Amino acid sequence: MKFFIDTANLDQIKEAQDLGVLDGVTTNPSLMAKEGITGRENILKHYVDICEIVTGDVSAEVIATTYDEMVKEGEELAALHEQIVVKVPMIKDGIKAIKYFSDKGIRTNCTLVFSCGQALLAAKAGATYVSPFIGRLDDISTDGLNLIAEIRHIYDNYMFETQILAASVRHTMHVIDCAKIGADVMTGPLSSIEGLLKHPLTDSGLAKFLADYEKGNN
Repeated sequence: MKFFIDTANLDQIKEAQDLGVLDGVTTNPSLMAKEGITGRENILKHYVDICEIVTGDVSAEVIATTYDEMVKEGEELAALHEQIVVKVPMIKDGIKAIKYFSDKGIRTNCTLVFSCGQALLAAKAGATYVSPFIGRLDDISTDGLNLIAEIRHIYDNYMFETQILAASVRHTMHVIDCAKIGADVMTGPLSSIEGLLKHPLTDSGLAKFLADYEKGNN
């Protein structure tokens, strides 16, 4: 399972990269705005800055919603850096754009996916990644993890190469559950990754080891 961090914060990205388990980064306009990154040139530069920190894929989202504009914007994003994956919304023109990019060898991440039908269309169009938003489904009392499991079943039926990227991951148990049901990738905040480190028996065990060492060596 690949670990992506969902942020535009360079310090958090560096921290995750230093941990040694980071496989990539996802971002979106909301995350850029949260970090005060505004203006087309500043946003493009920020994508490059992220690529220079990590060694894996970096999803960069198109703002356009029409086919021609998505193609134009996506090609500009892909040209920024070889690690860039063009993030395209799950709309009719988005599927057409994903097919275009796929034929051109440009990798894509189909975002804002909330149903198996949408995931099936994305895979048929040749998306590199499909991003079901499990946290947002949970927010409306719908089982986001069940959607991941259903997409996994469909993709396995037909040997689709599209990777299931569990998005809108909110906490550590989301990560564990996604791993259990076979998500290829998870993307979430740094806290959801660092939470995997924690267990009270690890803390108490280490404290005992250190205390015993001090008794015997002082």
